[in-house]
Amino acid sequence: MTYDPFPLVSVVIPFYNCPYIDQSVASVLNQTYPNIEIIVIDDGSTLHQHKLDPFRSRIRYVGKANGGTGSALNYGLRAATGKYIAWQSSDDLMYPHKIARQVAFMEEHQAPISCTDFHLINEYNEITMSALAVKFPSLKKLIEALFTFCPINGSTVMMHRSIPERIGYFNEALACTQDYEYWLRVHLARIDFYFINEVLTLYRWHEGMGSVQKKAIVDYEFNSVRDQYAPQLHALLNVL
Repeated sequence: MTYDPFPLVSVVIPFYNCPYIDQSVASVLNQTYPNIEIIVIDDGSTLHQHKLDPFRSRIRYVGKANGGTGSALNYGLRAATGKYIAWQSSDDLMYPHKIARQVAFMEEHQAPISCTDFHLINEYNEITMSALAVKFPSLKKLIEALFTFCPINGSTVMMHRSIPERIGYFNEALACTQDYEYWLRVHLARIDFYFINEVLTLYRWHEGMGSVQKKAIVDYEFNSVRDQYAPQLHALLNVL
């Protein structure tokens, strides 16, 4: 078998009326890593599609009826052809070395899935808080934390393409917490979820983002998902 030093990475960017989509795509195109496919899933947008015009020849653009982030992510996962799949929100940015560093880590450790540290930025790309990822001393402490919040930033995640084959796809019935529910399933399947203690992503916090606009829905869904999986999480804690 021939060793591939640069396995293909599919970067899935769900897009719905986001004014930062051009910056997000540009940050992926500016990666130092040489083997990337960018898949933009337009989830029924009515605004800002023109910002993709300069990039059309360098991305795969998929338009679909509005179905929510989970639906868009699943479209992207099914369209992806890479060995590794990364998800980036349409308002977030990657540092230029993000894919290269994460792939190197994944290959070295034979990691099925990983996430990284990140800075918080505002609408002007100014860093407002640094190295925000919570660092846990053990898997047990991470599982305990999952009862109260989601410590894994989806825009920092890269996973081997076998993960959806093992645990399925995102829950499209969830409007806002499809990522939290997915990470729970990853851990309950006893898949090793690695943390790379390096800032590789810029996570944008702004008044137009779903986490702000739909906070009540986020809170309701989080509690519902947590309660659904609580017995399994407690059982996992008992063996850690």
